[in-house]
Amino acid sequence: MPLFVYAATIFTSAFLLFQVQPIIARIILPWFGGSAAVWTVCLLFFQVGLLLGYMYAHWSVRYLRPKLQAWLHLSLLALSLLTLPILPGSGWKPQSSEDPTLRILLLLLATVGLPYFLLSTTGPLLQAWYARGQKYRLVAPTEELNAQQNDAGPRAFPYRLYALSNLGSMLALLSYPVLVEPYLSIRQQSWGWSTGYVLFALLCGAVAWREKDTQSDSAARDVVDVVHQRTPETEQPPGWRLHLYWLALAACASTLLLAVTNHLSQNVAAIPFLWVLTLSLYILSFILCFGGETWQWNPAFLPLPALAVGGMAYALSRNFQNLSLGIVVPIFAGGLFICCVLCHGELARTKPHPQHLTSFYLMMSIGGALGGLFVGVLAPNVFRDYLELPIAIAGCALLTWFTLYHAVSPRWKIPASLVLSALTTALIALLADGVRQTGRDYRLTERNFYGVLRISEQREASGENDIRFLTHGTILHGSQFLKPQRRRLPTTYYGPQTGAGLAVREGGQRLKRQRVGVIGLGTGTLAAYGRTGDVYRFYDINPLAVYLANTQFSFVKDSRARIEIVPGDARLALEREPGQNYDVLVVDAFSGDAIPVHLLTKEAFALYFRQMKKSGVLAVHVSNRYLELESVVAGVARSLGRQAMIVKSDGDEANGVTTAEWVLVTERPGFFKGTLLAAVSKPIKVPANLRIWTDDYSNLYQTLKR
Repeated sequence: MPLFVYAATIFTSAFLLFQVQPIIARIILPWFGGSAAVWTVCLLFFQVGLLLGYMYAHWSVRYLRPKLQAWLHLSLLALSLLTLPILPGSGWKPQSSEDPTLRILLLLLATVGLPYFLLSTTGPLLQAWYARGQKYRLVAPTEELNAQQNDAGPRAFPYRLYALSNLGSMLALLSYPVLVEPYLSIRQQSWGWSTGYVLFALLCGAVAWREKDTQSDSAARDVVDVVHQRTPETEQPPGWRLHLYWLALAACASTLLLAVTNHLSQNVAAIPFLWVLTLSLYILSFILCFGGETWQWNPAFLPLPALAVGGMAYALSRNFQNLSLGIVVPIFAGGLFICCVLCHGELARTKPHPQHLTSFYLMMSIGGALGGLFVGVLAPNVFRDYLELPIAIAGCALLTWFTLYHAVSPRWKIPASLVLSALTTALIALLADGVRQTGRDYRLTERNFYGVLRISEQREASGENDIRFLTHGTILHGSQFLKPQRRRLPTTYYGPQTGAGLAVREGGQRLKRQRVGVIGLGTGTLAAYGRTGDVYRFYDINPLAVYLANTQFSFVKDSRARIEIVPGDARLALEREPGQNYDVLVVDAFSGDAIPVHLLTKEAFALYFRQMKKSGVLAVHVSNRYLELESVVAGVARSLGRQAMIVKSDGDEANGVTTAEWVLVTERPGFFKGTLLAAVSKPIKVPANLRIWTDDYSNLYQTLKR
């Protein structure tokens, strides 16, 4: 069969393999609170699926006859078509606030498990099938090939097909935020992908049908000269040390990918754009390293990994709370890319003869899966803080030391070893000091699936302004004065002049008793406004947040109102509840530095209004360093016939109040002309090209602050 058919099948499989990742993650993200950990668990599933696919390819090529391989693969392809389209049922939505890791993994297995597995097998399996049709004579890079041989070698060498598959993967990722998410609804994305999978199944089935007639390696058609480094590994099976080296390189790159993605998602927003960015850079490094016949280190590149790991370590030690998106993302994304080139370049440099390619890919996939298990499962259950990124940076520093040491000429080995050892030790010490400093800065650090919550305190000699803070990642989620006379003061984003404070105070002036719903507990600060007879009902998906609000802060227990706390995702809870008749409903559930998308859609707002009185006020917190969300909220509100205005308030350090931006939404006539709101509420300009967000469509990329 022509090489073009193999190439087209591998390219299509790789495109679908990586296009399905943001699609399915985008579908299920709202069901699990919009947490960045959802993407981490998804990546874990995808890496384990890739491992199983590579294991299948390795096993079938080594132990099954070609005819049996083909019939088995054809049967699995036909069976996978029965699982389409890839739309998970609503029965997978969580019913409680327990750790959803297992539920997410089972959901993915039931929805995309078999198609993803078969797509994962395609690269190594078809490369092995193609290689079986060739006979290779190893030629050193310095040997001169005649014109015909030189033309055949690059086309025939199966590792070039691996570079092609990575090109398809990167195009799939880059096209998602640019061509797919902005224009297609979730249902259209799902059906479009499913149609593409049918095309892939036909292509792969044609190759498998042809492969069943292949008898053995002795039936090879051509003798092809392959340019390849003459090393012991090319003349005999690679040993266990080289296998472990492949595994370590792949595990380091995988761990760094997930840790950097998690870090950015926690401190910016859990959005596909950031997932696609980091994963695309990871794939690009594969393309660069495996795209040629051989990989040789350019001496000018070798110092860059040292600068990359140093830059990321310094960034972690400085706590980038006040830096712009244009600085934070390049530091970590650039560092990730350089370190991945280091790891994948070493993999390309030490790759074995094509007859051993399935074991090579198998070790790479095991390393990738180990990285996913470390970040997605082990770290959240073992560490109390985000230690996986410092550990990944330290591991990459050690690999950098090893690579640079072996790259220098023999006469410089000793001085190079001393210098590299000193630099690596200094970098690891810097990371360790940053971890120790974080431990000293915080009174308490706790972690679960939804992230790391930290308690810190700021004290002074008089004790008058002693205050306690709650942070999630680098985002402040609330604070409380410790002195009994001041601990009832509403602080941070909820001060008396903030949008939420004004909405609650306005209701308190009109009504003897009011019902207030709050999506997002935080420290429970809004309970400070509660009066006797009022009801404040808080919704929070994170059980750790509920525990800390009740044990480390006293807003909830000090409130004069009746306090009710509903565990689980607020939207799912509101869907199940009867009408609550809220006078004020506050939306303040943050994942990272932004409200989860599923709480800002037209369907979500319609649900809010059903749970509110006709005269009620919806207050949506839109304070954000990187995203402009007020126009999104205003557009959705106006599509439902409500008026929306923004209230921007300044900070008051003496009273623990921070700057805040709230959008207030109501259909009550004259609300914004009242004495409290008239001077501070401002209209919101909604761009003409802004498409209303729905459960089926959203586009966070267009909200990035430029």
